[in-house]
Amino acid sequence: MKEIYRLRAFAKTEEGGNPAGVVLEADALSEEEMRLIAAEVGYSETAFVMKSNQADFRVRFFTPVEEVDLCGHATIATFNLLRELGIVQKGEYTQETKAGVLKLRISEEDVFMEQNRPHYGEIISVEEIKDCFSCDTDYIDTNFPIQVVSTGLPDIILAVKDIKTLHQLQPDHQAISDISEKYGVVGIHAFTLETLHSSTSHCRNFAPLYGIDEESATGTASGALACYLMKYVEGISQKMVFEQGYSMNQPSEIKVELTGSQDEINSVFVGGKAIRI
Repeated sequence: MKEIYRLRAFAKTEEGGNPAGVVLEADALSEEEMRLIAAEVGYSETAFVMKSNQADFRVRFFTPVEEVDLCGHATIATFNLLRELGIVQKGEYTQETKAGVLKLRISEEDVFMEQNRPHYGEIISVEEIKDCFSCDTDYIDTNFPIQVVSTGLPDIILAVKDIKTLHQLQPDHQAISDISEKYGVVGIHAFTLETLHSSTSHCRNFAPLYGIDEESATGTASGALACYLMKYVEGISQKMVFEQGYSMNQPSEIKVELTGSQDEINSVFVGGKAIRI
């Protein structure tokens, strides 16, 4: 039986982050064996690391029921683990995935994964989205548009007035699933520029259409949010830090580094650390 490593990616504390499983030297495992291992681990994704003739490593990602093309937090977990075990050092690497060959930057504490340049999609009206959440007050910050943004996986980016309001939101999972299906997105990534720490914004992520009522750390949505903020917030830093998971008692910290300008972003790297469980 292969050793199964368990890590929390993007963890701010020992209880924080988004858990992922990692299995090394998985070349001899069949798809069915990988699926069974992922089901045994029980996390949203488990990564299986193999040899590649196209990149430094090949990685396959399985939920407890099926294979998915890519998983951001499991990638962060995998390459933090490989560095910890001395299999990789600081530097640039590539991984072969079903979503293509992707670049990685590995430092002493963090792993950063390249995402696509941003695509800014539809702008959604307040009237259409307001019933996705119940709250004691009007919760939407109308200084910002409600917009579909993608750096690989599309999400609806929704600005909320402040942290207190953000934490009071009660999601209507069916309404969020319906609007997600209508606009072809994973879910809603809600944020406020009010933060608990010296961060860029404080976030919550809801993707019930994919069986995730709320997620503690979302790498792909963080890339999309960073590009959104670059577009709409004058003078914002190209290096951003996002807080997430606090409403779930799983504090997480996701870092994003952009290059380019407000009008044209050239690269998007999302990263953070991971800790062994």
